Amino acid sequence: MIASLAACQSSTSSAVELGRSPAGLDQVPLTISSGNREHRFTVEVARTPGEQQTGLMNRASLSPDRGMIFPFDAPQYASFWMKNTLIPLDMIFVRADGTIANIEANTVPLSLQPVYSNEPVMAVLEIAGGRTLELGIKAGDKVKWSSPE
Repeated sequence: MIASLAACQSSTSSAVELGRSPAGLDQVPLTISSGNREHRFTVEVARTPGEQQTGLMNRASLSPDRGMIFPFDAPQYASFWMKNTLIPLDMIFVRADGTIANIEANTVPLSLQPVYSNEPVMAVLEIAGGRTLELGIKAGDKVKWSSPE
């Protein structure tokens, strides 16, 4: 699977834009609850193997309130890389219960070095590199997103 990028923003973000992204992917609202704070994002949903392989490749930038979610049909160990990904990402590995299992921060653009989940996960969320530290997001925090109709 290929890693991509996504950026995020804190709970100060305004209205969520839904529908399709310029890449043709569904977009949904996503919230990370961290302590008493909520950080809101609009994320593209990469569902199919082709969408997941392409991810956020070849994108020169992302807004800080954006990201990409890679949902799986069943919990699995996940492995991503940064091939053709031009910007650093924070990869957030999400358990079936929505809690964050682990975070790999500031993954290296264009690297073929695999980035792994520490356990089986139901999804991987990619946001702009450095955002998890900036926002105080950590393992154990809760991730919620909705599926498009």
